[in-house]
Amino acid sequence: MVSLQTPICDFGAPAPDFSLPGVDGQDWSLRQCAGERGLLVMFICNHCPYVKAVQDRIIRDTKELAQLGINSVAIMSNDPAEYQEDSFENMQLIADRLGFPFPYLFDESQAVAKAYGAVCTPDFFGYNTALELQYRGRLDESRKEAAGQNVRRDLFEAMKMVAETGHGPQEQIPSMGCSIKWRE
Repeated sequence: MVSLQTPICDFGAPAPDFSLPGVDGQDWSLRQCAGERGLLVMFICNHCPYVKAVQDRIIRDTKELAQLGINSVAIMSNDPAEYQEDSFENMQLIADRLGFPFPYLFDESQAVAKAYGAVCTPDFFGYNTALELQYRGRLDESRKEAAGQNVRRDLFEAMKMVAETGHGPQEQIPSMGCSIKWRE
């Protein structure tokens, strides 16, 4: 398991389009996922300890962001041949068990992760209403274990700012997580 940090935010970069199958049996596009005030695109997976540590916070924050007009989508791009826990069937089980309030999509070809420049799980891309990148940072200070309950909610606060102003904060702390498991 390689631990990586995300690059700094490329403000204004357009969100790459996609059409991917969801665990709900529906194909989802970028426009279908977008909210009235923006979109949070998350690259996650089932097996990563960094993701497991914050699943409940991701669910909490995406529910609250939806109330602000920011929709969310999660994309799993790992190679399930190497990590069975990341199989489509297990994606369905996890989404159902945890009650994901957002589409959970399978990027089998890994083309979408490459188009976004995703490097790790979790990797967060926050877009404004014009689908221009405004946030590329961490959820909070959690690592392989969840941080304390009273830590600053970096992602939530940034995306709240995006919902209110269309712009993200200039100061952003990179996300950290397991490397995406690329096909050979």
